[in-house]
Amino acid sequence: MIPDGICVNIFGTLWTRDASWIDRYVINHERIHTAQQRELLFIPFYIIYVIEWLMRLAQYRNRNDAYLNISFEREAYANGKNLSYLANRKLYSWRYYLKK
Repeated sequence: MIPDGICVNIFGTLWTRDASWIDRYVINHERIHTAQQRELLFIPFYIIYVIEWLMRLAQYRNRNDAYLNISFEREAYANGKNLSYLANRKLYSWRYYLKK
């Protein structure tokens, strides 16, 4: 069961318990994840996501900080309010958030 206030993107499909809080910016954030998933052919995205989360967890020793510092999340949070971001996004842009 998905907790309240959480949206999960699985293969480009959004899953949430209650969609009342989802606005255009959340949808844009999730569309950025869909673009990331597509360019990595889906399964590698999830493998990299989990590996990076584990690495960030060891680095930050906090689940939320680890999540917020995953390169995929950093790209999506940094550009979620820019509704034209996907029109100009370069392939593999999440790579640039690995270093920061």
